[in-house]
Amino acid sequence: MVDYFELLGQPRRPWLDPEILKNKFLQASAQIHPDRVHGDSSKAKQQAQNTYTQLNTAYQTLRAPKERLGHLLELETGHKPAAIQSAPGDLMNLFLEIGSVCRAADKFIQERGMVTSPLLRVGLFEKAEQIAEKLRALRELVGQRSEGAEKSLIALNTTWEGGGKDLGKLEESYRTFSYLARWSEQLQERLVQLAL
Repeated sequence: MVDYFELLGQPRRPWLDPEILKNKFLQASAQIHPDRVHGDSSKAKQQAQNTYTQLNTAYQTLRAPKERLGHLLELETGHKPAAIQSAPGDLMNLFLEIGSVCRAADKFIQERGMVTSPLLRVGLFEKAEQIAEKLRALRELVGQRSEGAEKSLIALNTTWEGGGKDLGKLEESYRTFSYLARWSEQLQERLVQLAL
């Protein structure tokens, strides 16, 4: 397994400074970009492309907290984190609220899809906007929870660097970021569908 932290010259820890990570990626990609070997053999071009692809994958993995934590857990334990079965306890109320609003949005989108009259569709605009407002409020709440989770990750990072590698807390953070990322995507998907 490739250690993406090592590939980008970063310490193996839960939190990484996004700007430093980006600068490391840009520096490394400028040195190994496939365009630099455009006059070389096809084997050299393919190798450069493979190296660049791996570097890009490393950057995409390490810049997203959920992906970074999953990779770190895999490096530390030797296996991928287990599938997430249930939402963390502190997110359960948010989970239930998001589920309820998403179901209402899905039902409305389905009903609206059956309406063919342009005049009747216009009449549904206000209800669509009400649902969209609820979705936007939940998306903002998920964003706030993500910011809080990021702060917790920075605190975990301090403990981690001091030699206190708490894999239980690391996995808990991974699960939190997994749910928050999934919910953010689900809310955004419904907002897009409502806008159509």
